[in-house]
Amino acid sequence: VCILVATSGDTGKAALQGFAGVPGTKILVFYPYSGVSEIQRLQMVTQTGDNVAVSAVRGNFDDAQTGVKQIFGDKAFAAELSQRGWFLSSANSINWGRLLPQIVYYFSAYCDAVTGGMIAMGDKLNFVVPTGNFGDILAGWYAKEMGLPVGKLVCASNANNVLTDFIRTGTYNKNRPFHTTASPSMDILVSSNLERLLYALCGSDTEVAGYMQQLRDQGSYTVSDELKAKIQATFAGGFCNDIQTREKIGHAWRDHRYLIDTHTAVAYHVLDDYRSETGDATPTVVVSTASPFKFCKSVLEALGETSLAAGTDIIAQLAKKTGKTAPAPLAGLAGKAVRFTDVTGKDEMTQVVTEFLRA
Repeated sequence: VCILVATSGDTGKAALQGFAGVPGTKILVFYPYSGVSEIQRLQMVTQTGDNVAVSAVRGNFDDAQTGVKQIFGDKAFAAELSQRGWFLSSANSINWGRLLPQIVYYFSAYCDAVTGGMIAMGDKLNFVVPTGNFGDILAGWYAKEMGLPVGKLVCASNANNVLTDFIRTGTYNKNRPFHTTASPSMDILVSSNLERLLYALCGSDTEVAGYMQQLRDQGSYTVSDELKAKIQATFAGGFCNDIQTREKIGHAWRDHRYLIDTHTAVAYHVLDDYRSETGDATPTVVVSTASPFKFCKSVLEALGETSLAAGTDIIAQLAKKTGKTAPAPLAGLAGKAVRFTDVTGKDEMTQVVTEFLRA
């Protein structure tokens, strides 16, 4: 099996680490060139293992994800690989299996909230989730469908606020500027997991296929009023810009000595906005999706630092500044050799796969 992954920063390293050295398996990860943090990039391009490869794609995450999806949909290419003894699979949101373990920590967080006295068993609990591809928050919706007493699922976006607009209006419109932000894992305009929610709520292949065709042809679609009402019954949305993100990181550190990354900060800001707008006082969990040590530059700037260390030394700088210990895998990046430097065009990804499987 060849595992193909399009990553906006985090899934790629996790998949590489998981499949490295696994017999009968190869894994190839595509990431957007200049679309991940330097630490995220180093995590991937220094990965060891004879069965792994990493390639940057000229473009954004949407380009990388679309390219991988097109490869999966190429029946002729699949037949060619089959003749050579290979088949394709994926480890990111293209594969529903990615969502399965994410469901678990919504239950875990709920149990922690009960154990800690935040709520009583059976009480509603809201979740605010920083998301661009709509996968993590969709896992929360599945948890609710399985019986977890979830109140609202609040979708937190950065300046690429296509999901916020959709939840509020029922119109999904990707025809807008693409912003490269301090929270790069959410720099996405085509949220692939949303398709799964639409189908689960309306139950019609034909209806959802029509929406997706409109998205491909026109760059937008508008769901029915009935479907919009079902979405708004559970979901709310909000967004913030990079300035507000930095302010929230600083606020969390100054007031609580709690160090958060740029994505968590987006959710923290959106939670405050949501409460102000709605008056909803339901106890709420902010889903913290990444280590602040993956985004040292942005976090240090938010803490007032203006002179930043180069390379992986910036990890030690953040640790010294805050007294927090960097996760061992990140601290261990220092001195690791870069193995992968390839950059490919989005129309050349199939060729990259072919060459990788010939190696």
